Amino acid sequence: MHPIQVKIMTATTDMLIKANSAKKSAALLDTQCKRDALMAIADRLQSNMSDILAANAADMRTAKGTMSDVMLDRLYLDAQRVNSMAQGVRAVAALPDPVGEVIEGFTRDDGLKIDKVRVPLGVVAIIYESRPNVTSDAAALCLMSGNVCVLRAGKEAHASAAAIVRAMKAGLVDCGADENLINLVEDTSRSSAEELMTAAGFIDLLIPRGGAGLIKSCVRNAKVPVIQTGTGVCHIYVDGSADFDMALKIIVNAKCSRPSVCNAAEVCLVDRCIAAKFLPRLYDALVTERTQNKVGLLLDDGASALIGGRSFTSPAGEGDFDREFLDYKLAVGVVDGVNGAVAHILAHSTGHSDCIVTSSPQSASLFTRLVDSAAVYVNASTRFTDGGEFGLGCEMGISTQKLHARGPMGLRELTTYKYIVTGSGNVR
Repeated sequence: MHPIQVKIMTATTDMLIKANSAKKSAALLDTQCKRDALMAIADRLQSNMSDILAANAADMRTAKGTMSDVMLDRLYLDAQRVNSMAQGVRAVAALPDPVGEVIEGFTRDDGLKIDKVRVPLGVVAIIYESRPNVTSDAAALCLMSGNVCVLRAGKEAHASAAAIVRAMKAGLVDCGADENLINLVEDTSRSSAEELMTAAGFIDLLIPRGGAGLIKSCVRNAKVPVIQTGTGVCHIYVDGSADFDMALKIIVNAKCSRPSVCNAAEVCLVDRCIAAKFLPRLYDALVTERTQNKVGLLLDDGASALIGGRSFTSPAGEGDFDREFLDYKLAVGVVDGVNGAVAHILAHSTGHSDCIVTSSPQSASLFTRLVDSAAVYVNASTRFTDGGEFGLGCEMGISTQKLHARGPMGLRELTTYKYIVTGSGNVR
């Protein structure tokens, strides 16, 4: 008997047993079967749209008054967003199937053939919070990469996730696939999350997608392999050689286009040699010229000396340069050139996405070589750190660690490899 089965049986345990039983059917699906299943799932997401939107409306009613407006935006679904979810699933179906790819191989002098072949991980569990679209993205990526997925949504998004999963399971049934390829944990209490973290032998990879607290809890308590994702204290450094108009365009996009996501900018660093000219323009772009959603600026001493005392500004407090605001707030600091920016980022970055705005190839080269983040940008918004933008269809999350995946996680990052060795009676 497996160790997990000697514990008190729960609904989550029973689901994990069924998920493991589905690993064989997942591994045997050929590329066309997986694509057919994904297309059926996409169709069901759209045909079941009224049920999904009704469930989301219930989640929204419960969440109002307990979540900020930008976090409510992460939770909210409308017809356009559901259609986008379906399109994301179809985009995954169109991608090359990584399973079975021969990564490398050779034949020895004695005729022994050794191939390194890409294979599924097995059962992939995802713990996430208030983004219902993660439900379909994660399921699509797992299915196309030959994995079984176990989804555990936060209580604030559970009704939405349940409606989405019902639609996806119906799509699996429509094409004759095993409905246990996609699973949703019904228990939204902390105990179910802990059960996933400790389900050694039943979960091959655990991916937490959420705030720093969730990720730290998983890393600290998990007895299964974990990939850290998501927490994004993303920086934009404006170099002394930067084009001001370009810099402002990038900063406004990175901070304001969708502040509740992990690739939104949280810190702006400005070269001291241009700070007196640039910071007033930054204030105008983020405060004066915005009729709504003005950005609160949290200023270090250097920035305070130049634009402090104005409305929507305040001195940066302890920890503000280490904070993922997920809101219309931006920490602003003055640094001594690219070396000062790199030193600050290395001290405060979460390894997600960091950017330099510059016209100096030397500054760009130094920045990209020394900043140790999953995505390093030159003259482009950090908002591009996204599976869809990187050509992955959608993403399982943004890995901020180095093993085995880094940056947006797509199909290949949901596989491992094994060696297939073929001989003709070879002995050693």
